[in-house]
Amino acid sequence: MELPKLNDQQKQRLLAVGLLLVVILVIGLVLVMPVVNKGLELNETKNTLAFRLQQYQKILAKKDSVVASMANVKEQHDGQGYFNSQETDALASAEMQEFIKKTIVDAGGQLSSTQAIPVTTKDDFSRITVRVRMTGDSEVLRAVLYKIETSTPLIIINQIDIRPMRGQRNPVTRTIDPSNQLNVNFQAVSFMRKQPNEQ
Repeated sequence: MELPKLNDQQKQRLLAVGLLLVVILVIGLVLVMPVVNKGLELNETKNTLAFRLQQYQKILAKKDSVVASMANVKEQHDGQGYFNSQETDALASAEMQEFIKKTIVDAGGQLSSTQAIPVTTKDDFSRITVRVRMTGDSEVLRAVLYKIETSTPLIIINQIDIRPMRGQRNPVTRTIDPSNQLNVNFQAVSFMRKQPNEQ
C-alpha cells in the first residue's frame, strides 16, 4: 500500500510538531533531570544517615553494659590494692619508708638512710618516691627487691645503683680482704589517687 504524498503545508506542520516535541523533550530533560538527580542524591544521603543512626543506636544499646563493665573493672582494680590508701602524701611516704626499713632489716641488711622526695602529681595520681641507701650481700638484696616489688600497695624500684663495698685491710697480711657486701642506692615509687580536696 502506498503512503499518500504530503503537500508542503502538511510537511511544514509535521516539521513544526516534530520541533515542538524536541523542544518539549529538551526542556523536560533540562528541568526534570536535575530534580531526578537531586532526588537520587537525597535518597542516598538518607540511606547513609539511616545506616549511621542504626550504628549509633547499637552503640547506645551497649552503653549500659559497657559502663557496668568499666565500673566492675574499676572495682576489681581498687580491690587489688595497687594504690596507697593513706589520706595524705606524707602518711603514704612514712608508711612506705617504714615498710622498706622493716624489709631490709628482716632480710639481714642494714638501712643507711631513707629520704622522701617531693610528691609529683599527674592526672589523678600522686607519685610517692623515697630514696633508699642500704648495705647487704647479694642474697639480702635479692630478698629485699623481691619483697618490695611483690608488696601491696604496689611499689616499683627505680634508678638502682649497686656498688661493691671495699674490703678491710688484713692486719696480718697487710692486704685488702675481698668483701661480698654491696652499697645499694635506689628509689622506691608508690602511687595514690589524688584526694578530691587537692588542686
